[in-house]
Amino acid sequence: MAPVLRKGRDRRVEERAFPTGPGFRQNGDMRRLARLATRRRWWVIVAALVLLPVCGVLGGSTEERLSAGGLADPGAESSRAEALLLRDFGAGSPNLLLLVTAHGGSVDLPAVAAAGTTLTRRLAAEPGLVRASSYWTAGRAPGLRSRDGSQALVLALIGGDDDAVRTAVARLTPRYEATGPLLDVAVGGAAETARQIAVQAKRDLGRSEAISFPVTLLCLLLVFGGVVAAALPLGVGIVAVLGTLAVLRLLTGVTTVSTFALNLTTAMGLALAIDYSLFVVSRFREEMRAGRDANTAVMRTVQTAGRTVVFSALTVAASLAALLVFPLDFLRSFAYAGIGVVALAAVSATLVLPAVLSVLGPRVETWRLFQPRVRQVHDGFWYGRARAVMRHPLPVILAVVGLLVVLGLPFQRIQLGLSDARVLPAGAPVRTVDDALRANFAGDEVAAVPVVAPLANPRSQRSPIDAYATALSRLSGVARVDALTGSYRSGATIAAPTPLSARFATAHATWLSVVPSVDPLSPAGETLVAAIRSTPSPFPVLAGGPSAQLVDTKSAILGRLPVALLLVGATTFVVLFLMVGSLLVPVKALALNVLSLSATFGGLVWVFQDGHLSGLLRFTATGTISVVLPMLLFCIAFGLSMDYEVFLLSRIKEEYDSGVENDEAVAAGLERTGRIVTAAAVLLAFVYVAFATSGVTVVKLLGLGLALAVLIDAFLIRLTLVPALMRVAGRANWWAPRSLRRLHLRIGIWEADPLPVLDLPGVAATRLPRKFPAADRTGEPRP
Repeated sequence: MAPVLRKGRDRRVEERAFPTGPGFRQNGDMRRLARLATRRRWWVIVAALVLLPVCGVLGGSTEERLSAGGLADPGAESSRAEALLLRDFGAGSPNLLLLVTAHGGSVDLPAVAAAGTTLTRRLAAEPGLVRASSYWTAGRAPGLRSRDGSQALVLALIGGDDDAVRTAVARLTPRYEATGPLLDVAVGGAAETARQIAVQAKRDLGRSEAISFPVTLLCLLLVFGGVVAAALPLGVGIVAVLGTLAVLRLLTGVTTVSTFALNLTTAMGLALAIDYSLFVVSRFREEMRAGRDANTAVMRTVQTAGRTVVFSALTVAASLAALLVFPLDFLRSFAYAGIGVVALAAVSATLVLPAVLSVLGPRVETWRLFQPRVRQVHDGFWYGRARAVMRHPLPVILAVVGLLVVLGLPFQRIQLGLSDARVLPAGAPVRTVDDALRANFAGDEVAAVPVVAPLANPRSQRSPIDAYATALSRLSGVARVDALTGSYRSGATIAAPTPLSARFATAHATWLSVVPSVDPLSPAGETLVAAIRSTPSPFPVLAGGPSAQLVDTKSAILGRLPVALLLVGATTFVVLFLMVGSLLVPVKALALNVLSLSATFGGLVWVFQDGHLSGLLRFTATGTISVVLPMLLFCIAFGLSMDYEVFLLSRIKEEYDSGVENDEAVAAGLERTGRIVTAAAVLLAFVYVAFATSGVTVVKLLGLGLALAVLIDAFLIRLTLVPALMRVAGRANWWAPRSLRRLHLRIGIWEADPLPVLDLPGVAATRLPRKFPAADRTGEPRP
């Protein structure tokens, strides 16, 4: 909206000149978009209907191409160690294991040993297997035999990329998981864990959508009171979901896309589409109730609510773009997919939906179930709430901020780790295998730390290798060290070299296997890796394995965290400044978002790390939270929180620019958006809570975390703290130094055309002169 004359020296630049820069052009872009939606509405609708089945067919094969990997930094020491191990030795951390249980009571019985050896050789001969060994073929290593002697392990390495591993394990599992006369065989390992997570996530996705769609429709019926109006946001949500599947399918052709992206980005596409559509449809109905024709109502809706949706999409996309800072394909895949989904939701809400509204016109009120009461602004519930909050702003601020600080206190003791089979429900086959390994085996052979020495000469350096292996075996948390020169424990040699020891050497390199006695994905496992890397070695070494991957992943994320936070903060500040032209409002928005997200993270630590409510929510607490989740949750929740900030500020700024004072603008803006923000928050919460019913703890945490973040932000931040703080700040909310005000006039993005102009007959659908309205040097607009 065009600026209005106000007193005060700091606003005189704005009073004497109307903008003609990029902001003005942006408003022209919104007019062109609105004209396209009205003049070419049938073309837009037909194009959308044609693309829907295309997206459905394209996205139908998405699930088969997703990956449960991408959690490692390819440039980290652990990744380089694994690559060298595979290239030079044909070895590596095993990603497939068979848990063999002897019916006779002991795996050392001759018949059981013969059957175990045959099983191992059969597995080793399978296509795609790099190697396979077992208790019976590896010299009866104690770590591969359970404490009671009734179980033994077969360890294997499937070669190739994630797609090859996924294909191989899907083929091998049904062939080897069986019960026989001598042996029971269960399949486990990282590859099988990833496969079962993908299967569980697919099953959960169908269930969560079956829950969220009818609940969402019911909520929309309560908000709009009519079937047609309520069906529109849900229809746009369906378009966004199908489009999301197509976006993910295209991305799998160029990058690794996490299997969790299917659940999360589908939920985000549905939530954002409904969120944006709710705002657009509400504004359209508001314009229609004011007596405007359908085309004029669409034009005004796109230039106001549509503009707000574009701002919201920019803030969400900017938050997700911060994930590109990190070298992990897991996080990058969410950035690519999330940005595509946000763009899809915004286009659907600002082009396809306005075209449908242009066709429907007054028929948007068809099949009304009940008539929601329409109040005058000054009589509305949210207006009264804002006025009540602003009458006593300081007590409100102290109470709400105190509550959020208390909720956020557990976040100070967050422990970061990596996910394992315990993210699956108890009773899942691979989870049962993992539980048996933890309970029945002394060492963790699967999680051994390979220490690769690519420049060591095994022929001339046997004595240094022996001394180094001895030193490593003395470290706390080490169960055993296997090397070319034998096996070691607690600084002593426990086994001489055997023919199998030759696997630890090539002509110009060697490696050692450090078997831990501690949980590899725990602080003790991290301490062990640090001790291994700091132990003096006679040659350069690289440490790999799950524990080293945890250390390196934390380093990769925490090391780039300041850059990501700076990117999110700076981009959001710039977008909000372009919108409102002040300094305090963007700073306040950033501070409140941090406060809101701290409370959310505190709640998640209390629940998922400490294990409170684990029985009710049906998950297993591991004492840690996956290292990749906080940053992912932060970027998504930050963007969604700014969603509501933009919705609220757009109406407050619109009221303020129309000439009302600060407090009245805040109350009126809250009245016009409070119901929408509340409804949108409840809808989003339902969508994410439905995904929190997942059997995979990672999806459950993300779903519950996003639902909690949305509700805290909508009810405690936007509808309580924002009006209280804006009341305390008064006109300072809109202050900026003269130089920045001049800059905002040049590059700001705002309503350049006074809305009353759009009410003139025929104006809404025509191209307005670029410099309309202009101002003379007295500051008075020319007619």
